[in-house]
Amino acid sequence: MKDSEIIALFFAREETAIAETSLKYGRLLQSIAYNILADIQDSEECVSDTYLQAWNSIPPQKPESLSAYLGRIVRNLAINVWHKNRAQKRYNPADVMLDELGDIIPTAATVEEEIDAYELARHISSWLRALAAEDRIVFVQRYWYGLPLKKLAAEHRTSA
Repeated sequence: MKDSEIIALFFAREETAIAETSLKYGRLLQSIAYNILADIQDSEECVSDTYLQAWNSIPPQKPESLSAYLGRIVRNLAINVWHKNRAQKRYNPADVMLDELGDIIPTAATVEEEIDAYELARHISSWLRALAAEDRIVFVQRYWYGLPLKKLAAEHRTSA
């Protein structure tokens, strides 16, 4: 089913929107959450919460890219769970990846911080456009999808 058709189901308040979303994007969302949390149960909960947030936000939101919209929701939920688990002193292999990004993950949303986050995103986008395609792919796989370094190294035939 096309994204526009799934979004139309959300707008019509058809519960099949969740089933179709799960069918099309469930594995991607699970992968994103699991790569951050390294815990199946927490990952599944984040994916379920993603469907609920999508249900509650579409409408009025009408995302241009449903995969990016859902990916952002699940990623933010997983990062929040990661912070909660870290505060409870649970070890998680995603600590290294998220620590690498610690300075750019916003925690509060003051106007100044929103402007800083926007500027940072603009600079990162500019920097990414200057990279070779392969390097952009590696960056996005690491910091958006949360792929472990060993898996990235194996996929791109390089050392970790």
